[in-house]
Amino acid sequence: MQEKRIIPCLDVKDGRVVKGVKFQGLGDVASPVELGKLYSSSGADELVFYDITASSEDRKLFTDILKKVVECIFVPLTVGGGISTIEDFDRVLDCGADKVSINTGALQNPELISEAAKKYGSHCVILSVDIKLVNGALRVFAKGDREDTGLEAVEWIKRGVSLGAGEIVVNSIDADGVKGGFDLPMLEAVCDAVSVPVIASGGAGSIEDFVELFKKVPKVDAGLAASVFHFGEVRIPDLKRTLHENGIDVRL
Repeated sequence: MQEKRIIPCLDVKDGRVVKGVKFQGLGDVASPVELGKLYSSSGADELVFYDITASSEDRKLFTDILKKVVECIFVPLTVGGGISTIEDFDRVLDCGADKVSINTGALQNPELISEAAKKYGSHCVILSVDIKLVNGALRVFAKGDREDTGLEAVEWIKRGVSLGAGEIVVNSIDADGVKGGFDLPMLEAVCDAVSVPVIASGGAGSIEDFVELFKKVPKVDAGLAASVFHFGEVRIPDLKRTLHENGIDVRL
């Protein structure tokens, strides 16, 4: 059985890690360098670094703070925010990232997925999808929660995988920051539709939420979270020990 991954997420704005609820009300948390160093040394399997306002501000991802994070961690790093061209992939990977996450850029130009997969391999191309329930349908949103694309989420994810995305991050806007647990029905629908790894994001509030995630949706490959780690509500060593005790295979 493949080990489940635990992935802290650094949402970065103006050089600082921030966190809100349902993508709103962002508050300052800490330095991404200090948090990255902490998570790398405490058992995180990977890290995600999002420049969360790059797309909405129509600018390129800041690389100065990214380079500082890369220098102090020893786990794989996925980087996203403002990725809209193959040159953006080049720039971020040259900074030391292991994978690149695309969201709005892929919606604007789906062929970017296949172009990047052809150049760097599917394993390097992560499709991140922000999903919200609208009138009973799973809809894809762009630029955070600002723009309803009208796309049905599972169909868009299937298209992304067919174009070459090697991994999917499923972000539940409704669950983000609420700490009421992961959106299990949404995750199950995505896992049943694709064969590539799926990362669950949005809703973690306790260790028990991760146990429930991996037990009830065993096809999910990883759990991604932010505030529960940032504010010390869940410590990664404690989380992994509990997962192991519950028969869930993790890297200890």
